Amino acid sequence: MELLSCISSNDGRYPMLMPSGLAMGCLGTTFHHRKKRSITIQPVQHQRNENLWSVPSLSEALQGSAIEVKVGVPNEDLPGIASSQSTAYSWVQNNIKNYPGVKWKYISAGNKIRPNLDNGGAQYARFVLPAMQNLQNSVNKFGLGIKVSIALETGICINTYPPSQGQFDPTISNYILPIVKFLVSNGLPLFLNAYPYFAYVYTPNMDIRYALFTSPNVVNMGAGGVQIVVTETGWPTAGDKATSIANAQTYNNNLIQHVKNGTPKRPGQAIETFIFDMYNENLKSQEREKHWGLFKSTGAQKYPVNFN
Repeated sequence: MELLSCISSNDGRYPMLMPSGLAMGCLGTTFHHRKKRSITIQPVQHQRNENLWSVPSLSEALQGSAIEVKVGVPNEDLPGIASSQSTAYSWVQNNIKNYPGVKWKYISAGNKIRPNLDNGGAQYARFVLPAMQNLQNSVNKFGLGIKVSIALETGICINTYPPSQGQFDPTISNYILPIVKFLVSNGLPLFLNAYPYFAYVYTPNMDIRYALFTSPNVVNMGAGGVQIVVTETGWPTAGDKATSIANAQTYNNNLIQHVKNGTPKRPGQAIETFIFDMYNENLKSQEREKHWGLFKSTGAQKYPVNFN
């Protein structure tokens, strides 16, 4: 899998065979016992975990684990890393090299940053690419073999319904295209947070079968020569329209089967995908945001998911 997703919001097996892993949010009472919870990942049979921000206790818990990990740089740290190669070296030393027993795979330079998205991240847009460059230089210098990218949400695209018509938003091409060029030239993936649930809720007259992968016409969208890693996706079980255990189970099980087949441009090449959320986050304020977990905040499984 990839890693443990901390402070992630929707507004993170052996041997490694499956394309799917889990993301784990931190705004729940189960997060108070991080080390215990990270160990429970193994019986659920995923090999990757996603961690949006670096959390020392989680890094310590993952030492010696076979789980592959993706970790993120907080948005507010990007200006310093973008402006100083030595700051980037220090970040990698403190958050990656200090935990040699962790199988680090990816670093995300920020999360959900888009110039035209009013979520507090737009101010960091100009720092994303230079921060990615300095971080990649750092992991290359240390010989770590880690890939650096940025986690974006599907708002970078337009005409997303039906899915086959999707394309990058031309109004932010000055932001997106240099990032994609850097990724392609360095063989790096683009991280994408994709939530068909929200597309269904906010798109009038959308057929829910598209969102649940039960329509025969669903098409995965590629992005030219860049590889896509879906770093967050999922479906809530309560709290709003179309939320139910049945829909969440249908979505996540169909998702796993769907991503095995790749995209029309890369048929047969499984898409790395991380289901959000591992646990309910019962400390979030909005009711819908509390119920994305495969497990309740008590640790009890809500419904089975077939990762095979």
